[in-house]
Amino acid sequence: MLSFIKKLTLFCLIIATYCAFSLDAHAQGKGVLTIVTREGPVSFTVEYAITPEEKAKGLMFRKTMDKKHGMLFIYQKPTTVTMWMKDTPMSLDMFFIKRNGLIRYIEEKTQPNSTRHINSGGQVMAVLELRAGSAEDYGIKVGDQVILGK
Repeated sequence: MLSFIKKLTLFCLIIATYCAFSLDAHAQGKGVLTIVTREGPVSFTVEYAITPEEKAKGLMFRKTMDKKHGMLFIYQKPTTVTMWMKDTPMSLDMFFIKRNGLIRYIEEKTQPNSTRHINSGGQVMAVLELRAGSAEDYGIKVGDQVILGK
């Protein structure tokens, strides 16, 4: 019986620690996102862009970004999204993600500082921006599954 109580206590401590770290990451506007590709899963640390101000700023004025880092623009409901690269001096790959987590469209190797509009091609719930070449480097394709928090 004592062994069961010790195991239960340890389990509760592990869960509490995980929750504390998850809440802290969310409070800081960061998290982990995994894309399940045909070659296997690949994970990225992402910053969340949720508010209109965060979405408007995006990755503007940033000159570099770590290889496995990105920004996830999250929308409250499915919507057709238009992005651009104004004041963004680094090239990006953009992944437009449907409500079911599947990638709808990929815009690869965007032109830095461009005001050309990049359309989602239909309703999406999120847009993921990663360093240019990420789609090619990790074998990410339309139809791959995106999982938040894994």
